[in-house]
Amino acid sequence: MAHEPRRRLLKGAAATAILTLVTARVARAASLLAVRVWPGPDYTRVTLEHDEPLKFTHFMLRDEAPLRLVVDLEGIALTSELKELVGKIDANDPYIARVRIGQNRPDVVRLVIELKGDVAPQLYQLDPAGPYRYRLLFDLYPTNPADPLMALIQSSTAPAQPPPQPGEPAQRAQQPDAVTSSPPQTPSPAAAASAPQTPPPAAVASSSADEAAVGREIQRAQRAVQPPASGGRPQQGAGAVRRLVTIAIDAGHGGEDPGATGRRGTHEKEVTLAVARRLASLVGNDAKMRVLLTRDGDYFVPLEDRVKKAQQVHADLFVSIHADAWVRSDARGSTVFALSEHGASSAAAAALARHENESDLIGGVNLSKYAPPVRSVALELLTSEQISQSLRFGGAVLRELEHVNRLHRTQVEQAGFAVLKAPDIPSILVETAFISNPDEELRLRDEAYQRQLAQAILSGIQRYFERNPPPARNPVG
Repeated sequence: MAHEPRRRLLKGAAATAILTLVTARVARAASLLAVRVWPGPDYTRVTLEHDEPLKFTHFMLRDEAPLRLVVDLEGIALTSELKELVGKIDANDPYIARVRIGQNRPDVVRLVIELKGDVAPQLYQLDPAGPYRYRLLFDLYPTNPADPLMALIQSSTAPAQPPPQPGEPAQRAQQPDAVTSSPPQTPSPAAAASAPQTPPPAAVASSSADEAAVGREIQRAQRAVQPPASGGRPQQGAGAVRRLVTIAIDAGHGGEDPGATGRRGTHEKEVTLAVARRLASLVGNDAKMRVLLTRDGDYFVPLEDRVKKAQQVHADLFVSIHADAWVRSDARGSTVFALSEHGASSAAAAALARHENESDLIGGVNLSKYAPPVRSVALELLTSEQISQSLRFGGAVLRELEHVNRLHRTQVEQAGFAVLKAPDIPSILVETAFISNPDEELRLRDEAYQRQLAQAILSGIQRYFERNPPPARNPVG
């Protein structure tokens, strides 16, 4: 019995040690901060934001329907925040049917994502950036993405849709939404090149429907280049365009990347999408043009992918829409930028380019899938000509914008914007106004002002082609 107090003391010490280990283990467990889902036509993204790095594994189950992506998360609790993911899946999501979540084993939570079709999942973790802590991203890409050029041809030659019946919403291309409202997003016909339907897009096979679409596109191209019926001299200006031209319109930011935010809470990504959709509608109504939107919803497109989208459809021009921000709220006016590979035209232009190029850090990009750029003499010559044409294009747009808004810079500025680096496409970035200026933020939210901006950019595009007809090539592609 003399040893009993000693045994009780040892038991107490052991219990204390175990409790300390458990407490330390719990303290090291990651806490979930937010769950976000960004469905898009190119891919659907699921974001888990947490305060510490996570350990995770994943695998696909393809042996029986439905196809499933299984993700095991280690060192995280099955909380109500994580369970919210189940209710965040939209029925119209192109790739995800539903999500199931459960405790697989101690300290391991299992997510089972049921899919509408086969995907090539990319799972990766990001360090803290911008307003975010650590993020685990699930990017679900289709294994057989749609051919963008064929999708563009099909969308630009699709038969006219019947007018909506009473009680049905009008097409977005005809009545773009104001920034102040947030209804469900429906892709515009003009941007169908980037908008698959459910089920997920598959590779476009040769079919009678495809052949018919190409035939309609050829007929449209021929009508666009026919000489005047009077037999007289062709008109100057738009008549100089001897084939269909393709305009790529890029709405800056999106998804995880809100861009700049005004004092009234207006996000830049909302303004840019609203103006881009209005511009796409105007371009789509021009018989000599067709249009691609790099994004037509609230999801993020990496900067390099925006350039690739334009190249895949052989775009003749690329215009990226943004809304500027500055530390001083009295800064105002519109600015147009072109690429520069040898230093920016001003310190402000350099600072803005650095800020815009950080979009990939905020929006989230899997850097492992991108190869480093390859330089060559031929590429440098192409880029030099692109910059020359971009300056002309930007000047034409600038002259039209000055009728809508005061100019912050009266000449086209230059800097190393990543989104303007297509060596074969004249490209500009339009800062429509300063969203950090309370007065200009109000104007950017106004539908009438959005239409004026879109019309000014279209007039600049037309002005550019009047003086710089596109080179001859296949009238369809």
